[in-house]
Formats: sequence, C-alpha cells, structure tokens
Amino acid sequence: MSHRIVCFGELLLRLTAPGRERLLQTGHFDVHVGGAEANVAVSLAQFGHAVAMASTVADNELGEAATGTLRRYGVDTRHIARTPGRMGLYFLSTGAVRRPSQIVYDRAGSAFAAADPDAADWPAILRGAEWLHISGVTPAIGPNGAAAAQGAVDAARAAGVKISFDGNYRAQLWANWDGDGPAILRGLLEAASLAFINERDISLILGQSFDDRDAAYTAAFQLFPRLDTIAATTRTQYSVDHHAIDAEIATRNGHWRSRSHELVGIVDRIGGGDAFAAGVLHGLLTDMPPDHLIEFAAAASALKHSIPGDFNLASVADVEAAVDTDNLDVRR
Repeated sequence: MSHRIVCFGELLLRLTAPGRERLLQTGHFDVHVGGAEANVAVSLAQFGHAVAMASTVADNELGEAATGTLRRYGVDTRHIARTPGRMGLYFLSTGAVRRPSQIVYDRAGSAFAAADPDAADWPAILRGAEWLHISGVTPAIGPNGAAAAQGAVDAARAAGVKISFDGNYRAQLWANWDGDGPAILRGLLEAASLAFINERDISLILGQSFDDRDAAYTAAFQLFPRLDTIAATTRTQYSVDHHAIDAEIATRNGHWRSRSHELVGIVDRIGGGDAFAAGVLHGLLTDMPPDHLIEFAAAASALKHSIPGDFNLASVADVEAAVDTDNLDVRR
C-alpha cells in the first residue's frame, strides 16, 4: 500500500572531487543531485511510497536536470517551483587515511533561499498527505528559509498532517546570517510527532546540557507534548573508511536499539542519516513492530554507505536482506 509523504527543502547539486582528491586538485568534479529532504523522498519512493517533493529550483537547465532526477526515481515533482536565479551547490572532498571529508557550501542567494516564503500553496500540496518531512537545514539557509519552514509546519498542523523533523544542525549555514538557530529549531520541534535528534540537538535547542541521551529524551518528551517518537543513530569512527553504526528509537512507552553494523571500505557516507530517516518513516507507515523497525532503519543507513551519491537506491528487499543476514555472496 502506498502512503503519501511530502518532503520540503532545497534541491542541491553536489560537486565531488574525483577519487580522494582535494577540491580543485585537478579541476574535475563528479556531479550528483541531493539535499537532505530530497534524499528522504527518493529513498521512500524506492520503498514503494507515494512521495511528493516541495521546493524551488532555478528556472534553467540545472534546475530542470535536478527535478528530472527526482522524477526518474519516482518522486512527484509537481510542487517544485521554478524561479530565476541559481541552484544551491555544495562541494565535497572525500577524506582518506587521517584526512576527514570536507564540505563547502555555496547556497547563499540560491533560487530556494530567495524564494517568497508565502508562495507555496500548502493546502493543495498537503492534500491527502499523512506526513510532512522537514529538516533543520531549511531554516539555516536564511530568513526566507526559516519563514518557509515554519509556514509549512503550521500548514501541516492545520491540515492534521503529522510532522517528521530532522534536527540537522548546520553550523556553517547558521553562521552566514543572524538567525536564532536554537529558537527557530525549537519552533519546528514543537510541532513534530517524530524527531531525528540526539542529546546534542536537544541540548542546543533547549540551552541546557544532559548527562546522557536518555535524560535528553526524557526532557524532550516532557517539553514537547506532540512528540511521540525520537530516533537517532550512533556512529563510531575507526578510520575514514571504517565505521560502526547502530540506531535507537524511543517512544513514551519504550526504547529499542538495533544491532551494530560494521562498515568497512565505505563508498559514500553522505545521506546516511537521511536513509535512516526514510527507514524509520517506512516502518511507521507500514506498522512495523518497533524492534524490527529500528533494525530496518539501521540497515537502510548501513546500505547507503555502499552507494555513491546522496540517494539511497536500495529497495525494501535489499534492506530486509541486510537486516536478516550478513551473507555477502553474489546473488544469483
């Protein structure tokens, strides 16, 4: 059965230095389409759900190419507006040995950042939707992004649409303008039923420190009455190419943790958190028991590390196979 989810955020072009080169070492880039909310949309579409993307792109060949990429992967793009301007970009240099990966943003003044925050027809966009997924990246872009994110959340609440919020704090973006990040993010979290946050996000938003993650979760549930579910991953890094990842989900009635996935020879970690978010949403939409839901979501995130680009192009069957077995023999 399909379920309608709307994802709202900026579509980006990612320019990656080839191999393990530093940025502009040889002047070449590999190009992918991405963006936190678009990554979730594509993954949910691969899982068989009806997903719409709401955004604004540049009214040029780059904007059309980005929009067409989402259509290729089954995402409804009818609510992506086109306006004069430029596409938001980010540049990635993939790390190696003791050199971490590096991201440089070039998003100021993009068509999305400059878009009128009141332009979206949210009653039409949200008609028939069960969930709106949004992240903390959108308000970090600038005042228009912050107003647009709050407007989307307010419209979803008015329409009875559940809100999924990914904290996604981006210090580089917040530093470019004088927005009060914690206060703005708190306004979004107050409306959410599902939040992808950890103790660091909660500490930032609430302005207080916590001894451990459980204490932070307890505080969030107490302060945000609409919040039903909190989900988070834990990543241990042994080297740039060797991580271990597990995940947990907490509700007002229980707490479940996945097994740990050893990730050796990582291909691309960008989008791993978005793959996890899509896995959790899929589990909620299909009424998975929480113990299996968190295993599914963790496995989805683990699989993303094997796929180049921002998108997790794994099917439900792919993820379920990763949940059930570590057999890596060729499938014939």
